[in-house]
Amino acid sequence: MTLILLPPSEGKSGRSRGNAVQLPSLSFPELNEVRETVLESLAKVSSTADAYGVLGVGASLKDEVERNTRWRSEPSVPVSELYSGVLYDALGYSTLSPGTKRRANSRLLVMSAAWGALRMADRVPAYRLSMGTTLPGLGPLASVWRDPLAVSLEQAAGKSVIVDCRSSTYAAAWRPSGEQAAKWVAVSVVRERGGVRSVVSHNAKHTRGLVARHLLESGKDPGTPKALHKLISERWNAELERTGAAWTLTVVEHD
Repeated sequence: MTLILLPPSEGKSGRSRGNAVQLPSLSFPELNEVRETVLESLAKVSSTADAYGVLGVGASLKDEVERNTRWRSEPSVPVSELYSGVLYDALGYSTLSPGTKRRANSRLLVMSAAWGALRMADRVPAYRLSMGTTLPGLGPLASVWRDPLAVSLEQAAGKSVIVDCRSSTYAAAWRPSGEQAAKWVAVSVVRERGGVRSVVSHNAKHTRGLVARHLLESGKDPGTPKALHKLISERWNAELERTGAAWTLTVVEHD
């Protein structure tokens, strides 16, 4: 089974009513102790005058920061509806067929600074927190999550090809190692114009969302990075190269 790693998005859709999060019901319940530690630290700092500086946001996000303090009681939202933005618009979960949604629920994993790792059917409240944040008393969140995620995600990945659509900030929280590194494929996107290539972050998010959708809709689970390359090349100009123990799949877009 292919495992597709997604970053979260800054944009999140909360709700005004509904049930609060039930920690025991979340995927990877072994992460709950760390989840509570991170969320309690987040709630504490979000109630202080230092909140905006620590979280790296402006005062215009006052309501979102305050919402962090109510994480235990805020209405929860399915992860499939929680995140918005370029990548998730391109993925278009709500428009997938029932069969493809089932594949998405088992193959997609969203990395989260607050929750560690989530599947699409998990229900959590909206929050404001980036993996690049350093929380007082805990330290850099990528370091906080690294060991717990290693245990959970190594087991979840097994012998699957790992298709990594995360940004570098979130990739810092877990990098496959050992035999799994040989099946770890980071998806890169470049634009080629007049023979010159450049990285474009906005378009990269959009393309990564389309790549994830294409994989899910194909109904296939490539068993090797080369098989993944072949599948992606059905739609895009794509290049596969070895980068250390892992691989990089570069989607080349042309103007």
